Amino acid sequence: MLVLTDTEAAFLAATADCMIPADELSPSGSDCGVVTYIDGQLASAWGGGARLYRDGPHPTGTPQQGTQTLMTPREIITTGIAEANNWCLATHGAAFDALAAEQRNTALQQIEAGSARFEAINPQAFFNLLLDLTMEAMFADPIYGGNRDLAGWKLLGFPGLPATYADKIVDYRGKRYDAAPRSIADFL
Repeated sequence: MLVLTDTEAAFLAATADCMIPADELSPSGSDCGVVTYIDGQLASAWGGGARLYRDGPHPTGTPQQGTQTLMTPREIITTGIAEANNWCLATHGAAFDALAAEQRNTALQQIEAGSARFEAINPQAFFNLLLDLTMEAMFADPIYGGNRDLAGWKLLGFPGLPATYADKIVDYRGKRYDAAPRSIADFL
C-alpha cells in the first residue's frame, strides 16, 4: 500500500465487497482491485488536495454546493474510515471489516443515510466519496490499479480504449459491438 494502513485497507476491501459482491457475472470489488485503485488515488496529488481551494471560508453550503471542508480527499477517507470503525464498534460491537456481511450492509446503509453518528466528518459526504472512488475503481482503465482483468468492462460489454474502435462507431450505432476489451497498457 502507498498511503493506506492495514486497518484502512481492510475497511476498504470490506466496503468494496459489500458494494460489488462476487457473483456469476464478476469477482468481488476487492478482487477487482478497488483497494489498490483507491490507495493510488489517495497517494496522488488529487488525494492531497493539490487542486482544491481550501482557504475558506467554509460555511455550511446548500446540497448543490457539495461538502465544504478543509479536508483533502485523503483526509476525508482516512478520517471517515476511523469514524466508521469507531461507530461500528460502539453500535455493532466490532470494527466494520469484522462484521457479518448483513451487518456490513446495514452499517453502510446507515452511513449513507447519515444516521450513523460521526464526530469529525459528515458520514454522507464520506460515503459519497467512497462510492465514487469504488465506481471509478471498477470501471476505470486497469492501468490505474482497479478493474483487474477488465472485469468491469467485461460486465458492461465495453471494448475499452476508444481509439481501438473509433472507426466502427458509425457502423455499429444502435447495434452490439462484441470485442475483447483492451486497456491503455495493451498499447504500451
